[in-house]
Amino acid sequence: MFIFILQMRHMLGGHPEIYLFAFYSALIWFIWVCKVVLSGGYQPFTGRYFGSTSVIVPVVDEPEELFREVLRRMVAQEPGEVIVVINGARNRVLELVCEEFAPTVGWTHTPVASKRIALSIGIELASGDIAVLVDSDTLWTKDTLAELVRPFADSSVGGVTTRQRILEHERSWITRWMDWLENSRALYSMPAQSVLGQVGCLPGRTIAFRRVILNRVMQQFLTEKFLGVFLEVSDDRTFTNLTLKAGFRTVYQYTSLVYTDAPLRLGKLFRQQLRWARGSQYNTLRMLPWMCRHTPLLALFFTLDILLPFLLAGVIVGWAYRSITGQGYNFYVGFLDEYGITSGVTVVIGLMLISSVLSMAVRQMRHLSERPTDFLRLPVFIFLSTAFLMPVRLLGFFRMAHVSGWGTRAGAYEGGRVPASFEVAPVTEHRTPERVAAPAVGGTLLDTREVREATLVHDVHPRASRQRAAHQLREKPRSNPLAAIPYVIGSGILSLEVLVIVTF
Repeated sequence: MFIFILQMRHMLGGHPEIYLFAFYSALIWFIWVCKVVLSGGYQPFTGRYFGSTSVIVPVVDEPEELFREVLRRMVAQEPGEVIVVINGARNRVLELVCEEFAPTVGWTHTPVASKRIALSIGIELASGDIAVLVDSDTLWTKDTLAELVRPFADSSVGGVTTRQRILEHERSWITRWMDWLENSRALYSMPAQSVLGQVGCLPGRTIAFRRVILNRVMQQFLTEKFLGVFLEVSDDRTFTNLTLKAGFRTVYQYTSLVYTDAPLRLGKLFRQQLRWARGSQYNTLRMLPWMCRHTPLLALFFTLDILLPFLLAGVIVGWAYRSITGQGYNFYVGFLDEYGITSGVTVVIGLMLISSVLSMAVRQMRHLSERPTDFLRLPVFIFLSTAFLMPVRLLGFFRMAHVSGWGTRAGAYEGGRVPASFEVAPVTEHRTPERVAAPAVGGTLLDTREVREATLVHDVHPRASRQRAAHQLREKPRSNPLAAIPYVIGSGILSLEVLVIVTF
């Protein structure tokens, strides 16, 4: 804030220099003010919804006790059914855990370690009006399900997400930092977008959709490519995009709370954040033409989310360039003349740190009102959010069109290499209560309810789409010339910033 004020005063005083940091800071404050104003009108939904629910849990591998607790909490809230889709290698431990909770919980298995295919199988087997998609490490709290479905009393609502926090956040600096990020999003971004009925990404730890919508968009979900590549990442954002395009609202229900696990190692945190960064940005670009026409404010938020890391990179390059060349106006000469070199530098650094902490404290005031002791951790939060997240987002932009999969789960699909021994037919075994198996069709077990509902799928053929997707995952990665496009665009943005720095 200290530097921002000095630079703005200098530019507004008629000087020719252009300071990217001033624009960066102004955009940060603009976004924050928009979110504060919009979120001020947020209220959680209080209507009553009486439709049926199907909970779908794709899982590759989880600790036995954690997975048992996940299912126990789900069953206690009496959903219509819980369908666990174990994908990848067979896991008899998880199968036995599922059978402990029969008849509410049923399980099925597919050898293709793909979350998208696992979700499609669960949705196809589901019978509820509302499909609730849940990550296998997510713990529900009291009334999570009852509160989650309330917004569906409004027929215009197509998708709903929960408030999400990190389980045992005091375990490490990583879990504490991630919980802070989650809470900030829950207090600003999510309610602001929900007021518009346009939550741009319904985070996938626990999300709910009208099942009829998912049936209609399943073919796109399983086959849609970006720059010539089928990407496994960002399934939640993809479903959100397709729901918005179908004409439904996507909203946030603050009263529905879940807890989820977080990485404890820096390497896994990096891979997770890189996956999220890639998924967010490629979906933004794929969705941008539609957002510009139908949700311009959402388009602005997500576009700035891509551009701000580039702008920060330009800020750092500008500081380095001016320091090396000695060019530009010296804002600190007055302090140095007044206090001397040693004391002057100390005063300047002190003012910079204090103003940065106070600036962030204002933007985090809702979180700090809940956890006042986090004020002492603000410098660390600022450093991590800037020095770690911004480079990850830049790398995610450049690598948007690279083949990638669900890379933070052991045994999960990685970059399109699925062993040739895997069968294309995804469902190999099925244990779901109160179902009468019909003859297998296309290698996939059907039941009588699915046959009756076939006419409701609106000419979408999920089995064929799933087989095509599985085939794509089995293909060996090939060189993709279109993967160079993000590199060209990103390099062009950085080059333009360098030109501005050198010229002005």
